[in-house]
Amino acid sequence: MLVTDTLLLDFKRCQRRAYLNTHGSSEERRPERDFLLKLRQESQRHIQEVLEEQFPHYREPETPTHLGQERAQETKSLMAQGVDCIYRGYLYHSLPVNLNTDHNGNLPVLELLGHPHLLVKVAGESRWGPWQYRPVSIQLGRRPKPEYKILAAFYAQLLAVHQGSLPRWVEIILRRGNSYSVDLWEWLPRFHQTLADCVQTLIHQREPEVFISRQRCNLCHWYDHCYAIAQEQQHLSLVPGVTPSRYESLQMVGVLTIDSLARLQAAQVGELMGSTIARQLQQQALALVEKRPLLKTTVAAPLPQATVELYFDIEAEPERNLDYLLGVVVVNREEKTEKFYGFLAHNPEEEGIIWQEFIDLIQSYPDAPIYHFSEYERETIKRLGKLYGTPPKLREQMLDQCVDLHHYVTNHVICPVESYSLKSLASWLGFQWRDAQASGDQSVCWYDNWLTSGDRQFLELILRYNEDDCRATWILKDWLSQFLAA
Repeated sequence: MLVTDTLLLDFKRCQRRAYLNTHGSSEERRPERDFLLKLRQESQRHIQEVLEEQFPHYREPETPTHLGQERAQETKSLMAQGVDCIYRGYLYHSLPVNLNTDHNGNLPVLELLGHPHLLVKVAGESRWGPWQYRPVSIQLGRRPKPEYKILAAFYAQLLAVHQGSLPRWVEIILRRGNSYSVDLWEWLPRFHQTLADCVQTLIHQREPEVFISRQRCNLCHWYDHCYAIAQEQQHLSLVPGVTPSRYESLQMVGVLTIDSLARLQAAQVGELMGSTIARQLQQQALALVEKRPLLKTTVAAPLPQATVELYFDIEAEPERNLDYLLGVVVVNREEKTEKFYGFLAHNPEEEGIIWQEFIDLIQSYPDAPIYHFSEYERETIKRLGKLYGTPPKLREQMLDQCVDLHHYVTNHVICPVESYSLKSLASWLGFQWRDAQASGDQSVCWYDNWLTSGDRQFLELILRYNEDDCRATWILKDWLSQFLAA
């Protein structure tokens, strides 16, 4: 059985994903999304920048990467020679697994294969002489996540097998060159436990339970497969607010489906998670079962009404810290007109230009509420206003006009939805995006494609998606006003 660092990383993030990657049917995988390819490209650029700035004189094994054991043997030879820095070296080790024997009475063999980004020569003792190697992982994240540390401990353990001693320290280089040293005394035991759990799951083919987490699962190529199972099972993870810990609490009292949660008496789990949270989860399940919205007990202040209303949505590229499209639908209820304004930066340098165009439009309607769906729009007004020298008084005026519908919905209404995203809420209300697969992530990919190719069709796709988001916000606002009035 082969366990690679990639498989171990998948297992740490989602045990079910690692299981399906090993035992699942390829027919049930959906194609990878463009955004994943973009992330891999960004990761590779980050690695190259670190190499150029910190490790310009490196050696790379010549053996092709698909020949894992042979490349690992060459890597071992380079370490024995005392090469200063090895890029994309392989570390391999095999050992019998102390589990049930196979049908021939033999112990199964566990093969471990790691691909550290760098192996850097440092002073120390090893079986080769007065030097040893330390592994360096180069990750795109902004913080040293637990899965990064597990992999770092994996590399350290494999290195110890070859050089005869553990490396003195293990390094993770994060985005913007931030460096982090891993405490092996803490993370080696965690690695061993993760590896043991992974091997047990995969060898015995113990399929992990489905648990849908929108933020974590959305980009996974097994999402459609797992979601179909969750729907069939009426799985509690489809209820907004059911976290893994709350799920365990519900299981303890025999609540296993959405229907049983809807019938729950909050006092049954009040001691485990608090009566307020228990009631919220029960009401959310009830809304799903009965397919109708419920009003929360808190008094809902009426949404502001005006002759002219503005519906605002942003497309942004976090990697560049860039807001490349500021979209607004202007609705004049008295004149029964509507118009979409898409202020689009054709290159990153035009961000200041579209910001000023946006300000000019907003100033034309000083009394109009600016409806949006998330805190991001308010934060962007603050950031761009400060960045481009917008007078503080004008910034405050725009912020006073803002009305966050996401905050309003989640505080006052329980909707029969599995997620309180704009797309989920507006789709429940019958709104359809013209491009069904469009998303914020896809918009970022389209913008990258535009910058690379100059093909204007990508700009048209971005503008259309953003206009639909603005109109979905409009649909949601009108429904909220009518629901609360009724």
